[in-house]
Amino acid sequence: MTASAGQNLKVDPDRLWDSLMEMAQIGPGVAGGNNRQTLTDADGEGRHLFKKWCDDAGCTMGVDAIGNMFATRPGTDPNAPAVYVGSHLDTQPTGGKYDGVLGVLAGLEVIRTLNDLNIRTKHPIVATNWTNEEGTRFAPAMLASGVFAGVHTQDWAEDKRDAEGKRFGDELDRIGWRGEEAVGARKDDMHAFFELHIEQGPILEAEGRDIGVVTHGQGLSWTQVTVHGKDSHTGSTPMPMRKNAGLAMARILEKVEEIALSHAPHAVGAAGHIDVHPNSRNVIPGKVVFTVDFRSPTLSVIEDMEARLRSEAQAIADAMEMEIEFEKVGGFDPVAFDEGCVTAVRTAAERLGYSHMDIISGAGHDACWINRVCPTAMIMTPCVDGLSHNEAEEITKDWARAGADVLLHAVVETAEVVA
Repeated sequence: MTASAGQNLKVDPDRLWDSLMEMAQIGPGVAGGNNRQTLTDADGEGRHLFKKWCDDAGCTMGVDAIGNMFATRPGTDPNAPAVYVGSHLDTQPTGGKYDGVLGVLAGLEVIRTLNDLNIRTKHPIVATNWTNEEGTRFAPAMLASGVFAGVHTQDWAEDKRDAEGKRFGDELDRIGWRGEEAVGARKDDMHAFFELHIEQGPILEAEGRDIGVVTHGQGLSWTQVTVHGKDSHTGSTPMPMRKNAGLAMARILEKVEEIALSHAPHAVGAAGHIDVHPNSRNVIPGKVVFTVDFRSPTLSVIEDMEARLRSEAQAIADAMEMEIEFEKVGGFDPVAFDEGCVTAVRTAAERLGYSHMDIISGAGHDACWINRVCPTAMIMTPCVDGLSHNEAEEITKDWARAGADVLLHAVVETAEVVA
């Protein structure tokens, strides 16, 4: 593929945008976004629409036993491993229209564009929808891609339960999207994987860049902290006699802020999940449970933050004469994406004239697990104000087009055009 031909190879931005808007009609939220949580009826409906579109594009749909969907456009070499592209269709309870969905439908748009231009590739191209990336209904996040990559066992994943006690495996059967294909059976047939995603952060928009070339993914550590104080009346308990678990949590969270800032600029830390007991206006909290989320692209930094959290939080609890417990409830190591795939993304952006910069993903994505299976890279587009996991999440058609164009070129280069 010559440079001039490459510059002219672009997706249909209107078709991509129309597909995004049509998918957004399924599982609408209450404020303009989406509530299409995994293994709900809405998830099942979205899957049927995606399959229809893939069928219309001449793809063969495969589904594995944990619901991952694989739409294959054949290559000219039946023995060549496939280039995979995709993300996820499930959303947060108050999710936006683009998180994950852009990557799946841009993968489909790559196939549609190649069909339009009658371009054949040596390697098959597979548009993919991974099950339960969000992890909001069934924790943890990136669950099915983790099973695919061998990080989790299938039995363990299928036994996960939601807040109502419903079991993952039972809900997968209920909506009719358990496939016959063994999970992970495709691992040896993967040439590469590309995932397009909105940034979910403010950097690209602030820097005025069209494309984020994702070189690394941050590692993550979730530590659940439980502090035991003593319930007592807020009005009649003297200040020196209180055992205020809420106050202990506040002091610990100040330490979390200090620990993360000590590893600036790439480390971050906060507590997003907080339960206060008994959560009454006139009762001093006797127990708090909160989860500290530390992230960094450097493993040694994560390990340092974990150790300092335990040490400094223990010291606070001891000084306040309270009991404290720690449990690591989630995490994964930092990811360095494949240099060859990253170069393909960067070269595509330069060929097309899109402004770009290297960036580190602050969120977990299916690509972080698939990177263990085959060469992998990510492409990011800006999102307005960096807002995501919110119904007000927004991108522009131009940003979607730029990301999909770069995806198209990176995939085509890797899949090898046949003259």
